[in-house]
Amino acid sequence: MAGPLAGVLVADFSRILAGPYATMLLADMGAEVVKVEGPKGDDTRTWMPPTRGETSTYYLGINRGKRSIALDLRDPGDVAVAQELARRADVVIENLRPGGMAKYGLDFDSVQAGNPGVVYASISGFGSGKGAHVPGYDLMVQAISGLMDLTGDPDGEPFRAGISVFDVMAGNHAVIGILAALRHRDATGQGQHVELNLLSSALTGLVNHSSAWVAGGVVPHRMGNAHPSVFPYEPLATADDDIIIAAANDGQFRKLCEALGIPEVADDERYARNADRTENREELRPVLVERLKQKSAVEWFDLLVAAGVPCGPIQSIDGGFAMAERFGLDPVVEVGEGDRAVPTTRHPIRFSATPAVYELPPPELDEHGAELRKWLQTDG
Repeated sequence: MAGPLAGVLVADFSRILAGPYATMLLADMGAEVVKVEGPKGDDTRTWMPPTRGETSTYYLGINRGKRSIALDLRDPGDVAVAQELARRADVVIENLRPGGMAKYGLDFDSVQAGNPGVVYASISGFGSGKGAHVPGYDLMVQAISGLMDLTGDPDGEPFRAGISVFDVMAGNHAVIGILAALRHRDATGQGQHVELNLLSSALTGLVNHSSAWVAGGVVPHRMGNAHPSVFPYEPLATADDDIIIAAANDGQFRKLCEALGIPEVADDERYARNADRTENREELRPVLVERLKQKSAVEWFDLLVAAGVPCGPIQSIDGGFAMAERFGLDPVVEVGEGDRAVPTTRHPIRFSATPAVYELPPPELDEHGAELRKWLQTDG
């Protein structure tokens, strides 16, 4: 069964993470994605270890469902192929430095002139205005946005997040913007330019911390694993390992106290409301830990979940996949057949009528170049 975006052609001039992640999600939803690469290929093809065989798992993780064509944009013939692809596309996505596509006649104005309905998405580090000259990498944005300053021990040094969180966030925002623009095109016939930048994605993604500054004039500070506005909402010690407790409202806290055998604590005026618990967290924490120390993290997980208390063990990524399997989420899908079969992570959205499609494994460089060139030379 075709996905919800069946019939949508995406010309993907992006590379590395934010753009390719976005176009993989579009491909999962049924779009036909043509991945345009330079003669040396996407940078992530060389980002290793780890590998599967001789291929970077980084590349494999964000490029299923696409066809690859290698084009040298220094060559006029290849530029003409790229321009024809953009002319036929419903969606064009790119993440060159702002203005970088213009010298190839592949910028929004040039493409729209021959393709008025095109949805053209541009992803940059810091926008197309005064920040256009600054190259954008996720680590830079984690530093500049304030995320690193918020991450780590209170008395320690700032830390980056364990993943390129703002690249992923910008990729998701790109998908949202593209889908909204396609909806507008369906209604009006008009295409438009959809612009994303990592810093704006970061600032909106910092949510409550951004609001603390914008609405309250408060600069948040590093608190390790603690939450500035909710308690308990952090790791707490058990008989063996720590367990995350996320009792984010008064009802959940009461259930926690009942499960721990200390229901009277939920009635204590120092802890009855979330604001009180947050203010008195240093007094409350040892009360909870004293009870939690009586059982292991695994034992408490089952008991507390049964009691309606949000919680979870702290695991490595293999444990995360195992938990997803336990919950019936089927987190791994195999794409391709035989020697080309590649295990990949399932698309995060489930559609009841138009499920995600997993037809093409991540392509080899220029794997589909010949057929795509032939198609682009025909009338279309």
